[in-house]
Amino acid sequence: MTAPRERMLRLLSLLQTGRAWPAAELATAMEVPPRTLRRDIDHLRGLGYPVESSRGPGGNYRLVAGAALPPLMLEHDEAIATVLGLRLAAAGGTGVDLTAESADRAAAKLRRVLPAALRRRTDAMLAAVEFGSGEQARVTPEVLNLLAAAIAARRCLEFAYTAKEGPSSRTVEPMRLVQLGRRWYLYAWDLGRRDWRSFRLDRIAEPKTTEVAFEPRNLPVDDVAGHLQERFHSPKSLRITLILDVGASEAAARLHRVDGSFETLGEDSCRYVAYVDSFEWLAVVLTLTDIEFTVEEPAEFGEYLARTGRRLLRGIGPRRVS
Repeated sequence: MTAPRERMLRLLSLLQTGRAWPAAELATAMEVPPRTLRRDIDHLRGLGYPVESSRGPGGNYRLVAGAALPPLMLEHDEAIATVLGLRLAAAGGTGVDLTAESADRAAAKLRRVLPAALRRRTDAMLAAVEFGSGEQARVTPEVLNLLAAAIAARRCLEFAYTAKEGPSSRTVEPMRLVQLGRRWYLYAWDLGRRDWRSFRLDRIAEPKTTEVAFEPRNLPVDDVAGHLQERFHSPKSLRITLILDVGASEAAARLHRVDGSFETLGEDSCRYVAYVDSFEWLAVVLTLTDIEFTVEEPAEFGEYLARTGRRLLRGIGPRRVS
């Protein structure tokens, strides 16, 4: 049988998944008899963990929110994911204005309570990973919290919005927060326009939750993020695929001017799918970033680069090009 300390850690880890565990199923998962399980549950309660139970044939155990934050139990992969997430937040990769100091402070607290072997693994991971800090449309946690609370409470929002056509005042029924690339969006029913609209959070000013409640409307699509992605990358947009001779994190930091996605192929190689309105703009960006690349598709982009290259070479006359 597992040693008592390890058994308690295993029990706490299972309960912290948030699900309600039937007593028999939890005892089976713990590989202990029901009597031992009840004793271990009582021990957790004595330590201050709020374990709720229900009696009867359908009786179960569930860890509920308490007044104090108990020690958090993480599996190895969960701890690594948490540390990497905190470092990503510190580098600005979430698009939310969290200070690097607060994210690093949280990561340091977590590191201190990790077992030595796991601490070495997370340290090795952090030493090998770099996060780009390219320009993003920044959003404050306060704005995100306010909008998320309005969505949860089903309360209308009022805010000033600056679009391409100019500033306006909006009243909406907020439904979803969506992150696409390096921007955050609010998807909502616009009461003034009587239609669904998406709003960039960095263009929203002075948001205010009203006392007006609303009954959620049926969303026009099941996948809001996919819907917005297709809408922003309209059929008129050009899709260009390149193989870049740099890692994905470095490429993301250096190519922040162009919307696109990155697929890691190796330590110093990645596939870049870019969405642009013209070949010219991507050619300029690639020239400025000085990244070596190979065009995968479309062939027309490679032909455009070849024509442009020949034209530029003609500009230097008959001199030899090294």
